[in-house]
Amino acid sequence: MGTKNPSAPLRAPARPVGNKHPNSRTGGGIVHDNTRHTTRFTVVGNHLAQHRELSLLAIGLGTHLQSLPKGAPADIKTLTGRFPEGATRIAAALRELETHGYLRRERRRTSTGRIVTRTVSCNQPGATPRRPEEATGAQPELREPQEPREVRQTCEQRGVGSETPVPRPRKPLPAVPRPAYPGTGILQAATDLLASLRRHDPGLLLSACDTAHLAPGVAAWLERDVAPAAVRRALTADLPPEGVRRPAAFLAHRLTAQLPPPPPFRASAAPTPVRHPVQNCDGCDRGFRAPEPGRCRDCRTDHLEDA
Repeated sequence: MGTKNPSAPLRAPARPVGNKHPNSRTGGGIVHDNTRHTTRFTVVGNHLAQHRELSLLAIGLGTHLQSLPKGAPADIKTLTGRFPEGATRIAAALRELETHGYLRRERRRTSTGRIVTRTVSCNQPGATPRRPEEATGAQPELREPQEPREVRQTCEQRGVGSETPVPRPRKPLPAVPRPAYPGTGILQAATDLLASLRRHDPGLLLSACDTAHLAPGVAAWLERDVAPAAVRRALTADLPPEGVRRPAAFLAHRLTAQLPPPPPFRASAAPTPVRHPVQNCDGCDRGFRAPEPGRCRDCRTDHLEDA
């Protein structure tokens, strides 16, 4: 029991680094069997493929987004239908790419008033804009791409991805139409209609202040003989699939841009003539129309002449 093993090492060897990895000496590790691509390929930088802070899902998703053609859908619903990962993991991976500068999501308003989200995939986050000599064909000076860590710091300075984002002042809501005769009843009906929109879509939940601002616009629609159900359909139809970021501003735009014209003028109809019941004449027993029983016109005339 007291005999020592003279062949045992005194301590465990340190982990090899660099080219001294055991696989490099024994022939192990990855070996590339590359064939040159001539069609259907995408150039992806190693700063993305070998990113040390992005998850493997985010790296794969970033590579997929860079391979998509211009105009292809890249929303969470489309990506969830394309890949086996759920919407929660897809959304988290998109936030990672956005935090590290590989993705920008910009909201734009179309000519019809619909708000859509445009996804911008950046193959080199933090790259400097093109200089004049690059646009004229001169040989530009090669620059190393900005490190992802510097990009993340830039995003944190802008309030993107940081734990305490920089608060931004709220933009004022757009003006809405006003009714010609703002009575209490029509404003209350407009307020009730706005409060019911959250039942159609939870994203259309409005504050009391926003509801008071939008109520005159809804009242202007109701004043123009538009049924409450039709107003509700106009405000909730074709909502963006990714949701509405500012519901009050979105509804204010629709109330103004889609305001219907006043109803056509209608002349008042002539009153319906009154038809009295048929009575039997007390003098000649002939039938005639009168509000009460009595004599007909002829008998009344004869009675006056006899008198």
